[in-house]
Amino acid sequence: MNRKPLNITILGLSITSSWGNGHATTFRALVKELDKAGHKVTFLERDVPWYAENRDLANPEYCKTILYKDLEELKNNYASTVSTADFVIVGSYVPEGVPVGEWVCQTARGIKAFYDIDTPVTLAKLERNDYEYLSPELIAKYDLYLSFTGGPTLKLLEEKYGSPCARALYCSVDPALYFPEEVEKTMDLGYLGTYSDDRQPPLEKLMFDAAKAWPEGRFTVAGPQYPDSIEWPANIEHIHHLPPAEHRKFYNAQRFALNITRADMIKAGYSPSVRLFEAAACGVPIISDFWEGLDSVFEIGTEILVSNSGEETLNYLQTMDEATRIEIGERARAKILNAHTASHRAAELVAYAYALMPAPSVMK
Repeated sequence: MNRKPLNITILGLSITSSWGNGHATTFRALVKELDKAGHKVTFLERDVPWYAENRDLANPEYCKTILYKDLEELKNNYASTVSTADFVIVGSYVPEGVPVGEWVCQTARGIKAFYDIDTPVTLAKLERNDYEYLSPELIAKYDLYLSFTGGPTLKLLEEKYGSPCARALYCSVDPALYFPEEVEKTMDLGYLGTYSDDRQPPLEKLMFDAAKAWPEGRFTVAGPQYPDSIEWPANIEHIHHLPPAEHRKFYNAQRFALNITRADMIKAGYSPSVRLFEAAACGVPIISDFWEGLDSVFEIGTEILVSNSGEETLNYLQTMDEATRIEIGERARAKILNAHTASHRAAELVAYAYALMPAPSVMK
């Protein structure tokens, strides 16, 4: 049955700046596909100085972007934007997310959803009574909980926290931006990710240890917020920030890409990261840490490689023949194009919304 295009309002962390967050690239890819499918999207973003100073897409052409300075301005100026939308989505880590969410649930007449790009982190915060952007009471007020994490977490959200409808909406990739290119391989292993305390130990185990054991190897870490106290091995280059426009080139210059998963996401499982999909879309074979549900996304051994130590990482880098290396990357890319593009996610998102809306009346 054909349904009318939706008027969608998103209140997200950021779409204008990718600095220090993975939200912007996720929103950009998703919103671009929603627009392409004929839906109208308005994106409301809190204007904060650290993103204002690092805007790499100030005015996306595929949505109306509105910057607001505080909660009062949001309520006073944009109530109609929220109330008239068919579908309103509030993202994780939105500043003052609880009062924003309470206001949205009171104001919106359409479907109200929470889009959690950080589900395991969110649940860990709730367990600590940390209600930075979501509270247990608010979960039940949203019609739909869209989660970056699938598997058992969805049942937990419904049964423990009272979500009326929890559904997986994994991250995705835009294949028009991420694809294989013939460039010189300047890195044996590359890693792209913002610093976090819980990712640093596995990064040091899987990459630093391998680099120390192979002084001739070429390694690169790209991402902001790494403390000055880190002792980088001599053969690891650190790039402080790599804007999205340079991600594809970065991946394609690697023989292998490293994926490291945050501790909360390993605990929850079923939490693929956008970096995982970006590297795979470029046809770069990925070496990853292991987490429950990884094999539901990629077939281990043929589409992705798993490492538990620097020694295992080094074994892949030094012993795998070139034909096998290329085949693994090609299989991973085929999987992405078949199931994990932004177009797939946009279709899933709209289907979730339609399922919660009254069926259109049939004219006789």
